Amino acid sequence: MCYALLLSTTSSDDLSQFNGEAIKFNKAIPVRLKFDHLLYPNSWYVGSRTGCSCSFRHLYGPEFEFSVPEDWFPEDKADIEATLVLIRLVRSLIAKGESVDCIDLWEGHDAEHRPPISMNINLGQIRDEEFRFFENHHFDFISE
Repeated sequence: MCYALLLSTTSSDDLSQFNGEAIKFNKAIPVRLKFDHLLYPNSWYVGSRTGCSCSFRHLYGPEFEFSVPEDWFPEDKADIEATLVLIRLVRSLIAKGESVDCIDLWEGHDAEHRPPISMNINLGQIRDEEFRFFENHHFDFISE
């Protein structure tokens, strides 16, 4: 009944140094979450102000696209800000030559247990304000 964001990176930086009210990195990924699709050696559970990963921008299908927040689709300002914090951190890791990927899962009794859809996300083509997570998707971030 919650979203779960799992992130991995080649960076050995302690991402918990960026913990604050909006975002919380935890090396202890809950056992109930499958994270065998992550690509890089350093894995993190990314929580939000609610403890779970629900307080980020998420979109569930069937159509997925990046877009700025729209008046007709109300989003919590705190969720928007938390997503901006996270995507800016991802950009900074990529700029340092690190690799980063992330999986957005829906967990709960109604969750569909199927492999996430893999996508290469070119951060050179997406503005921070447009970024949001897609349910049951695996993002591998690049910057060109």
